[in-house]
Amino acid sequence: METQPWFVYILRCADNSLYTGVTTDISKRLDQHNGADKNGAKYTKARRPVELVYQEPSASRSEACKREYVIKSLKKSQKESLINSHNN
Repeated sequence: METQPWFVYILRCADNSLYTGVTTDISKRLDQHNGADKNGAKYTKARRPVELVYQEPSASRSEACKREYVIKSLKKSQKESLINSHNN
């Protein structure tokens, strides 16, 4: 049984593109994407700095990965709507 909460997150990169991922520690992952250590994604490495624009809790890693897949399948305009609805 998992005890750590999982999150799906969206980052806005310096080129205004969006990156979606999953993690149990959003602050640590954001630091990694911004170059604090070598575990950031290859995609974000060339698009720094990145900022967290959306996060959503999930019950498990499996659920987080399923939701990540759904979000990654959305058009950018749909992702922007998701971000805007969350931030308002």
